[in-house]
Amino acid sequence: APPPPGAGGGPGPVDVEQAVSLAVETLGGPIRQHLADDGVTLPAAPDPGVVVKAVRSGAPHRPCRRLAGAAPRISVVVCTRNRPGLLTACLDGLLGLRYENFEVVVVDNAPTDDGTRVAFTAAVGTDERFRYVVEPVPGLSSARNRGLAEASGEIIAYTDDDVRVDTDWLLGIARGFARRDDVACVTGLVGSADLATDIEQYFDAKVSWSTSCAPRVYDMDPANAPGPLHPFTAGVFGTGANLALRTETVRALGGFDTALGAGTKTRGGEDLDIFVRILLDGHALAYEPAALVWHSHRSDLEELSRQMFGYGSGLTAYIVKYLVDPATRRRVVAGIPGGLRHAKQLDSRTREIPTAPKPEIMRRLRTREMAGMLAGPALYLQARRRSARASARGAQQ
Repeated sequence: APPPPGAGGGPGPVDVEQAVSLAVETLGGPIRQHLADDGVTLPAAPDPGVVVKAVRSGAPHRPCRRLAGAAPRISVVVCTRNRPGLLTACLDGLLGLRYENFEVVVVDNAPTDDGTRVAFTAAVGTDERFRYVVEPVPGLSSARNRGLAEASGEIIAYTDDDVRVDTDWLLGIARGFARRDDVACVTGLVGSADLATDIEQYFDAKVSWSTSCAPRVYDMDPANAPGPLHPFTAGVFGTGANLALRTETVRALGGFDTALGAGTKTRGGEDLDIFVRILLDGHALAYEPAALVWHSHRSDLEELSRQMFGYGSGLTAYIVKYLVDPATRRRVVAGIPGGLRHAKQLDSRTREIPTAPKPEIMRRLRTREMAGMLAGPALYLQARRRSARASARGAQQ
């Protein structure tokens, strides 16, 4: 994996001591202040070797004083479909969480066999914190909404089956909600589990899930706007792979839009949509890098091609939702030029990867994403009609 700037000089393994030195150099102020609040003094020039040795030796974990007494019950929801191998690794990470008051709900979305149930039972055994439920209606939003219905926590935290959570993930989420009383949504840093292939590096450069280690709170105050398309800037707020919401708030909003998301015609956009709805409803959204998870990117070209089509279709489907709404149409239209500039910047980042894929592969991936973007509006209208018919049938039963 490419090392951080100054931590090795080029592609190859990261020197851990150099990485620690870089972290202290760039983040030393906030680190020292946080440790001081916890009664710990960091030496003026800490020895990276000593720090690394302490971490690797499994030094006793000290809880963060800022969160003492502020540990709300959190319901973790993992939506999955026919990927028992990935789910097993995800559950292994969740079993290691250092947080006292949580539950895990695994939502098996329209399964075609019992592989997920078998993998769930083998992974968690009789641990009463973990529950398995089936959502027969296909689509990630339907699965997310089933998890919402099952949740007993004040906070509901979503992650994906191809994600491994950090042991202090839920502590980070709690920290995000504690930043302001009006925070109703927290997103976190999503690191790359592996960057061994050029395909994984391409995707990592394409998204912005791990580009910031600075916490931030967003709201509808123009002074806090991250760009001209606010609050519709795709990807700035985070991703559904690491997303937490106040349960009461998201229920009041009606849950996730079942015309958006993987497993529907639109293939994505449900997370971007919930971010916007949270903000437009007058709440704040906190990005909290301490809420850390690791995502396994697609390493197969065919799989990534399908994913890029879905990212493109989900993006424009979500934008069309707000274009057809008279209350938000003017704001979206005004922000389109800025949105196009933002997309161009993201595309240029993929060209700067030290070990970028061959030009023909990059053209193929960009073409698939563009094809998805062109198809997104029509797919959204089809999905919305299908969702409306399903709701009507449900109301008649």
